[in-house]
Amino acid sequence: MYISLTNSPTPAADKREKQLGQKRAPRGIRTVSSTVITLGIVSMLTDISSESVSAILPLYITGFLGLSTIAFGVLDGLYQGTSAVVRIAGGYASDRLDQPKWVAFVGYALAAVARVGLLFWTGFAALTAVITADRIGKGIRTAPRDALITATSDPARLASAFGVHRMLDNIGAAIGPFLAFVILLIVPDGFHIVFVASLAFATIGVAILGLVVPNVRSRRRERSAGTARVRVPWRTIVGGPMRRVLAAAGILGLVTIGDGFVYLVLQARSDFAAMWFPLLYVGTNIAFLAFAVPLGRLADRVGRARVFVWGHAGLLAAYVVAVLPMSDAAATILCLVFLGGFYAATDGVLSALVSQLTPAESRATAIASAQTVVAVARFVAAAGFGILWFAVGRDLAMIVVAIVLAVALPLVAVLLHPLLRATVPADASADPGARA
Repeated sequence: MYISLTNSPTPAADKREKQLGQKRAPRGIRTVSSTVITLGIVSMLTDISSESVSAILPLYITGFLGLSTIAFGVLDGLYQGTSAVVRIAGGYASDRLDQPKWVAFVGYALAAVARVGLLFWTGFAALTAVITADRIGKGIRTAPRDALITATSDPARLASAFGVHRMLDNIGAAIGPFLAFVILLIVPDGFHIVFVASLAFATIGVAILGLVVPNVRSRRRERSAGTARVRVPWRTIVGGPMRRVLAAAGILGLVTIGDGFVYLVLQARSDFAAMWFPLLYVGTNIAFLAFAVPLGRLADRVGRARVFVWGHAGLLAAYVVAVLPMSDAAATILCLVFLGGFYAATDGVLSALVSQLTPAESRATAIASAQTVVAVARFVAAAGFGILWFAVGRDLAMIVVAIVLAVALPLVAVLLHPLLRATVPADASADPGARA
């Protein structure tokens, strides 16, 4: 992979040739801006910080604290859904002020400050506070960061750029749980050491963002202060093709339970020791980073909506495998691979799809809106599944969710039918809103 050392997606001459259809990028070569790489490194360090703590959450709640699966469902939903409270606000502030870097910086810094609390207070209340602050920080930073990725990437290779970013991001998501596992293996009661390491990685990530990443803006400003802010066109966010995308994301989010539930099902069927539990997160994230770039390229080639829908087939496969009567080792490996493939086909691809359908002046807000719909839907899914598990048992609850997802997939495919074949032409303009 070739990595550009500039923030310009392609040289002017190469762009002109592509617009005329006279040149295509050589096979196997993709250009990714240095800003995308740097943001990926920031996300990697931040994920090492957050995932080293969150990897122990399911067992900490249901094992050490002895709480029910209903409690875990609520807390897992809190982890999934808290960021929804501020996602749109973060995206709107980025578009309104045209300051994506500094809005993202606030979010990353808040998550880092939250880690300090774990050094002085431990237990359920402290963990809940840290999760809340961390997820609020994530909600603030995600859309402005994705807007920066879009602004510094070739529109025709946008899903590939998101794939590279998500690959780096998930290297951190794999290292974090492994780091926590190693620390607790060496020091069985070393939770405080995990918290110190988490704070250190978060602080380094914030420093790199503030000192290295440029504040790339999506529009040219006039000299006068009166034109520094613009009104975000909400009609482009909630109307037209975006309406279909938001509806599809919400429907599929309602049948996306948290990974922790799948891992708890696997642990129950294979009697994993508690000390090995964090490695399940490592396995999923290794699969994610392995699939992120190939599936991003595939989305650019065959259509982002299509890959987004088919990615949920991987989630369905994970649900089914989790309850199939097969070898415990095979079931575990397959579930982790399917979950990793699911995230690789949906996370960055959804942001790329939204960026494709919205103009620059509302891009961060649109990305935040889609992510908010997903977060709220997954909060409902996690809390609902915790109640369902408590009422009917783990296997039957998983079967019910798998059946509902199997029914939802063709319905969503019909809903997104106008977009399933939509790819970005080589002459993609700076205003993708006209390409719906």
